[in-house]
Amino acid sequence: MTYDDRRLSALPWIASAATLVFHLIANPHYGFFRDELYFIMCGFRPDWGYVDQPPLVPLLSALTQLGGHSLFLLRAVPALFAASAVFVAVALTAELGGGAYARILTAIVVALSPVLASFGGKVGTDEALPFLWTLTAYALLRVVRGADARWSFVAGAALGIGLEMKYSTLFFAVAAVVALLVLPERRVLATRWLFGAFALCAAIALPNALWQAAHGLPMLELLRNAQHGKNVVVSPPAFLGQQLLITGLFLWPVWVAGLVFLARDRSARFLALAWVLLIGAMVALHGKHYYPAAVYPIPFAAGCTALEQWTARVGVVRPFLAAALVAGGLVFVPFVLPVLSEQRYLAYERAVLGALHFQRSATATENHAASVLPSDFADMHGWPELAATVERVVDGLRPGERERAVVVTSNYGEAASLEFFGRGLPPVVSGHNQYFLWGPRGRSGDILIDVNGDCGAAQHLFADAERAATAGTPYAISYERNIPIMVCRGLRVPLPALWPQLKAYI
Repeated sequence: MTYDDRRLSALPWIASAATLVFHLIANPHYGFFRDELYFIMCGFRPDWGYVDQPPLVPLLSALTQLGGHSLFLLRAVPALFAASAVFVAVALTAELGGGAYARILTAIVVALSPVLASFGGKVGTDEALPFLWTLTAYALLRVVRGADARWSFVAGAALGIGLEMKYSTLFFAVAAVVALLVLPERRVLATRWLFGAFALCAAIALPNALWQAAHGLPMLELLRNAQHGKNVVVSPPAFLGQQLLITGLFLWPVWVAGLVFLARDRSARFLALAWVLLIGAMVALHGKHYYPAAVYPIPFAAGCTALEQWTARVGVVRPFLAAALVAGGLVFVPFVLPVLSEQRYLAYERAVLGALHFQRSATATENHAASVLPSDFADMHGWPELAATVERVVDGLRPGERERAVVVTSNYGEAASLEFFGRGLPPVVSGHNQYFLWGPRGRSGDILIDVNGDCGAAQHLFADAERAATAGTPYAISYERNIPIMVCRGLRVPLPALWPQLKAYI
C-alpha cells in the first residue's frame, strides 16, 4: 500500500473522530430534552416495543444512566452515531469514485448539515438512521456493481436494526426496493443472498412488529391522531422548500448536484429514484420535514464526488469551496446544537434570521404557541424545577395522605421528568402514550397531585381541589411555563375505572 493509499484509507477514521469530538463538546448543554427523559424511563421498563417507538433507543438511553444521571453519557450515543454516519458516507463517496477532496467535502457537509447535526446532538429515534440508511445504500450499491453478494446481508441487518430504531425506515426500505424493481438492476433482487437479507431484516424487526400487533397497532392510532391539530401540515412545494432549509441554506446545492450525479450513473440511479419515492411518500402522508432526512448523506456523498470532478481543471478553487462549505455549515450550528447560552443564542438568532429575512416558524412541525427559545431548546429547560416543585407539594400533604397519593401528569415529558428527577414521590402516572399502558399503578386516586391539570373541574370529579403551587421557568416550552400543581381529594370515580378516559395516543 502506497503512502497515498494509506492516507485515503485513514480519511474516514479521521473524519468520524473529528465529528465525534465535535459532538462530545457541543452536545451536553442546557439540560435533558423531554423525549430523552421519556426514552430513559421507557428503557428502565424493557419491552419489545412501546406505543410510539421501537425498543432500541429507550434501551440504549437507559443503559447510559445506570450509573446515575449523566447528560454527557446520554448524548455520547447520538454523537457516536453521527460519527458513524460520516464514516460510511465517506466510504460511499469512495465507492462512487470520489478521491481525497470529495471525501473531505463529504465529511464537512454530512457533519455540518443542520438536520444531520441535530440528529447527532440529542437522543432521538432518528439518531442512528443516517448511519444505517447510508450503510444500506453503500451495501446495495456494491452488490449492484458486482461485489460479493453477501453484502446484501449488511443491508438487511442495517434495515432491520433501523426498524427497531424508527418505523420510518420501512419507507426507505420500500423506496430502495421499488427503485431497484423498476430499473435493470432488478436482477440483484432475484438472488438467494438478497432473499436471505430480507429474511434477516424481518427476523430483527419481528419482535417489535408482534408487540405492535398484540397491542392493536397503537403507533398507527397515534399517527392518525397527530394529523388532527397537533402537526403542521404543509403543501408539497413548502415541504420541498423545508428540505432545502433543514439540510442547510448554503449546503443544499451539494445534495441536489448529488441527485443529478446519481441519476446519470446507471449503477447508482436507483439511489436517486429511491430519494424521489421517499420524499413523495412523505409529502403524500403529510410527514414532518425531518422524517426522510436521514437519507441525505447519500446524495451529499454523490454531490461531493460531482464537485470534485467539476473542479478538476480549476483546482485553485477547491480550498475556497471547502472553506465556503465549512462556513456555510457553521453558521447554523447554534440553531441545532446548544453551544451558546440562552441570551447569546437569542441575540444570534435575531441577527442571522434578520439578515436572511427568515422566521423561526418556517420549519415548525407542531402547532403550539411560540416559546422564547426554539421548541427543541425550550424542551431542555424546566424539568428539574418541575420535580422540585412537586416534591414540595408532596411534602406539604396532610398526615397519612402521602402513602395513598398518586401524581398524574398531562404528558409523558412531565411524567418522565418527575420519575427521573423526583425524590420520594408517589407513583407518577399519565394517560399519554406508553404511560397509558402502564396504568394507574394500583392507586385509587383519592389523593391526587394533578400536574398541569385542573382536577377535572368540568366533570366535578373531586370533592375538594386546591392549587398548591405553580411550576415553570422562562425558557421552558410555552405550555410548560406556568404549570398549575393541584392537590385533588375525594375522587368520586376510582382511578382504575376512570383510566380508559385518560388515554391520549398523540
